[in-house]
Amino acid sequence: MSSLIESKKKRPPKLGPLIREAQPEFPGSANQNDATSDDRDRNLESTVKVDVGDQKDILITPDDLVVIKQLGHGQYGIVEKVRHKVSGCQFAVKRVPLSLGDVNARQSLLMDVDILVKGTKCKNIIKFYGALIWEGDLWILMELMDCSLDKFYRLAHRKENTPTESRHGLKPELDVAAPCSHLAQNIDLGNCDVCNPIPEKVLGFITADILNALSYLYSIKVIHRDIKPSNILINQLGVIKLCDFGISGYLVNSVARTYEAGCRPYMAPERIDPPRDRSGYDIKSDVWSLGVTILEIATGRYPYNHARGFFEQLKSICTDKPPRLPPGRFSPEFEDFINQCLNKDYQSRPKYDILGTHQFILTNKNEDISGFIRKILSK
Repeated sequence: MSSLIESKKKRPPKLGPLIREAQPEFPGSANQNDATSDDRDRNLESTVKVDVGDQKDILITPDDLVVIKQLGHGQYGIVEKVRHKVSGCQFAVKRVPLSLGDVNARQSLLMDVDILVKGTKCKNIIKFYGALIWEGDLWILMELMDCSLDKFYRLAHRKENTPTESRHGLKPELDVAAPCSHLAQNIDLGNCDVCNPIPEKVLGFITADILNALSYLYSIKVIHRDIKPSNILINQLGVIKLCDFGISGYLVNSVARTYEAGCRPYMAPERIDPPRDRSGYDIKSDVWSLGVTILEIATGRYPYNHARGFFEQLKSICTDKPPRLPPGRFSPEFEDFINQCLNKDYQSRPKYDILGTHQFILTNKNEDISGFIRKILSK
C-alpha cells in the first residue's frame, strides 16, 4: 500500500511506449504503406538505432551483439558486456525477462528504464542508448564502464602480494593502516599511499560527482534509495556514473514512504527504525548512504563489519555512535564532511545543496584523477 501512495502522482510510463520513445523511427518506416503496423512494431521492438561517440545511427539488432562476459546479476536479470560486430562498439546490456509475474519486479524494471531515459541530461548518470525486446527479454543498452567502486577500492587497498581471492573463493581481509606517521616527510594529510591508498583528492572528486547525480535526481523529484559502492561506476578517464535505479522512487511533497526499498546496511537510521511522529523520509537518507559509501572507500572497510550478523549490524546503525574516519589520517575538511553526512539526527543532516558548498567538495571537484584510476585498474 505504501508504494502505491508514494507513486500516486507520478508513475513510470507503460513499457511499450517507453521503449518506442527511446529510439528513433525505423529507417523508411514513415511512408511504408506496404508494411503493416504490426510489422513496424516488430521492427521497433527488435532493433534500436544509437549514437556512440563519433559513430552515428548505428543500427543494433540482437543477432549483431556478441557477449564478451557477464558483468553482474541481480534478482531480476543479468548484465553483460557485449560487442557490436558491425561497428565494434561495446555496451553493457541488462537482460530482464518480460514474463516477470512479480508486480514489484515489473515496477522496478519500469522505474529503472524511466529514470535512465530522464537521466541523459546528467553527465554522472549512466548513459542509456535504447531498449529492445528479443525472445521474451527486455534488453537495455547502456554505456560500458570499467569498474564498480566496490571492486575499485578493493584493488586500491590491496597490497601487491595479496590475492584478490583465497582458494576457497572468500574475499581476504584488508590490512588496516595505522595513523599516518609520514608528515615529517612532507606527505600531505590524506594523500599518503601507505596509510590511505586512495588519495583524498580522488575521494573528493568521486564524492562531488555522486552529489551532482543525486542533485539532478532531486531536480526531477526522484530519490535513489540504494546508494552503495556497487551502484557507482568508474572508467579509466576518471568519469563517475550512478546506476541501478530499479528501487528509486518519486517524491511526493519531497517525501518518500516505501521504507523497505534499498540495501539495509547502507540505510539511514530513520529508515531502519522510523520515528513514530514522522511519516516518510526525504533525500537526507541518501546523504547518510553517501557518507557510509565514501567512508568505506576511504578506509577499505565497511564501517559496521564488526557486528555479528545482519540484525546486529542494523541494531548498530540505529543505536551506536555514527562511524568516523580514523583520526590523524585525513584532513579536517574531509572529517567534517563525513561527520555531517553521518549525523544520526536527520533534521540536522544537510541536503545536497549545502554539501555541494563544503570545502572538501570545492577543493577537489575539478581534480584530474584519470592517472590514478588507470594505475589502480592496471592491477
